[in-house]
Amino acid sequence: MSGHNKWSTIKRKKGAVDAKRGALFTKLIREITVAAKSGGDDVDANPRLRTAVLKAKAANMPNDNIERAIKKGSGNLDGVTYEEVRYEGYGPGGVAIMVDCITDNKNRTTPEIRTIFGKNGGNLGETGSVNYLFERKGMIIIEGGSVTEDEVMEMLLEYDIEDVKTEDDNIVITTGTEGYDEVSDFLMKKEYNFIMNQLTYVPMTTVELDEKKAQQCLRIIELLEDQDDTQEVYSNYDISDEIMAKLSE
Repeated sequence: MSGHNKWSTIKRKKGAVDAKRGALFTKLIREITVAAKSGGDDVDANPRLRTAVLKAKAANMPNDNIERAIKKGSGNLDGVTYEEVRYEGYGPGGVAIMVDCITDNKNRTTPEIRTIFGKNGGNLGETGSVNYLFERKGMIIIEGGSVTEDEVMEMLLEYDIEDVKTEDDNIVITTGTEGYDEVSDFLMKKEYNFIMNQLTYVPMTTVELDEKKAQQCLRIIELLEDQDDTQEVYSNYDISDEIMAKLSE
């Protein structure tokens, strides 16, 4: 299992701990607020905001919360001022890790992220230390059962896609940044169940881990994801199915 396809692990973790919903809502509200501030409050004209709203709706966030976050971002309501910060570093086994945060206090967030790295076999690096190892891509994952890989391929023949494949019975579509919005909008009209539908960072190379390093790596990533200000964590680990099965027991 490669780092950019860690969605299945995270999906199990998030779904199993319903008490984390409040924390998830907080993260989503921050993303909506920043997206509205940076690109305007028109969901149709602001791709980042549209993606954030889709993620919020997928998490069953009430519409009132979504609308309030948009208004805060667009300046129609008073609210906290947020700052976007990216942290880059290495985890166990030399795995590259990028952490995107939205915070109202960088002086609080930075030492917390550094501590997570330092206490779990990693080290926080300088800006630019690992981001060159990743490419920006659109990734759409359709839950298995509603459509086949061949059907998706046929539907998207005239669209700008890079890859369509089946993983764990789900359909994974990869696009470039320019083709993502058009493909996403087309598939959204089909009303499939989406596990993931967003622009993300995909590693250009991966680092294969043994069982011990894999366990350590998944631990540091879980801690980073659970940090209050974290929005996304990207990594280039590669863990075999056999090792993942052992760690999941």
